[in-house]
Amino acid sequence: MNFKELGIGNDFVNELSQMGIKTPTPIQEEAIPLILNKKDIIAQSQTGTGKTFAFLLPMFENINPKDNNIQGLIITPTRELAIQISEAAQKLNKAEEINILAAYGGKDIKSQLNKLKRSIHLVIATPGRLLDHLDRDSINLSKLKTLVIDEADQMLLMGFKNEMEAIIKETNKKRQTLCFSATMDSDVKKLAFRHTKDPAEITIKSKEITLDSIRQEVVETTDRHKKDALCKVLNEDNPFMAIIFCRTKRRVDALEEALAIDGYNCEKLHSDISQSKRERIMKSFRKADIQYLIATDVASRGLDITGVTHIYNYDIPEASEDYIHRIGRTGRAGEDGYTCMFVDPKNTRTLEEIESDIKYKIPRRVLE
Repeated sequence: MNFKELGIGNDFVNELSQMGIKTPTPIQEEAIPLILNKKDIIAQSQTGTGKTFAFLLPMFENINPKDNNIQGLIITPTRELAIQISEAAQKLNKAEEINILAAYGGKDIKSQLNKLKRSIHLVIATPGRLLDHLDRDSINLSKLKTLVIDEADQMLLMGFKNEMEAIIKETNKKRQTLCFSATMDSDVKKLAFRHTKDPAEITIKSKEITLDSIRQEVVETTDRHKKDALCKVLNEDNPFMAIIFCRTKRRVDALEEALAIDGYNCEKLHSDISQSKRERIMKSFRKADIQYLIATDVASRGLDITGVTHIYNYDIPEASEDYIHRIGRTGRAGEDGYTCMFVDPKNTRTLEEIESDIKYKIPRRVLE
């Protein structure tokens, strides 16, 4: 199966080929034909499965550049994800026939308002900034063809339920609705089914995309000795590019300060850092100018960073879904990845739950 057989035109197939993308992923194979046929879908698919192009490609095919109305809307929970989707959309839009607006907080609203003075075909937005535009009447969704709710579970987790409902009320009732979520609990299902019509349901199993290409290990330690254990592992591995995940912003701050003092090339990323600085850090990390990115889970969702070879879980995630999201940052595009998790005795039960959910006993790494 190739993209042309799925119904994608030659121009977009050529752009994908130039990006080194020639074979559709399972989510793309299932979703693209349904979206092209104007079908609503509810898709459960982890980060790293190629779902961004699964909805962008058919949306681009369905957008009419001669129609000056907003025809596509993609709502994402975080600014980072909005930026990433915008970058992917611009790569497909080499001919610049489709006018795209990225609308998220932390970016000057005046430049967004100026851009809206000309015709916009596709809006990629976070809920807060989109509502701001709707309140100003600077965005009109009455002619919307396709609505994408991306990372629906994160949207609800971050408390955007009311904002989502307010936005959807402003859209064309005849729109197509595409709901993507990494997990599908009862709250996500309620949101998805309430706003879709006779949706096709797609489920892509996580093990297909995260575990096969990623070597996993656990280091058993204590919280007191965790930093020393991490440094031993970093010195042994000397990874090309790595993300180190911590549980809280405070722990990110403390670890980044400690590692920087020890001479490690690192930067921190969490929601208290200004948007402009976060974008600068991500740009430097993508260019591999930074070896270690120390982050909270804000970086585990949606950030598609080529070249991340290692993931270190300095703090164990609270649930197996979070573990899969984190380690899904490596082992991408057919490359092998490595992940190491540091656990102390009080984490034993959580570790057992993760191993049970992924059906894999993670080997222990013994440090000299």
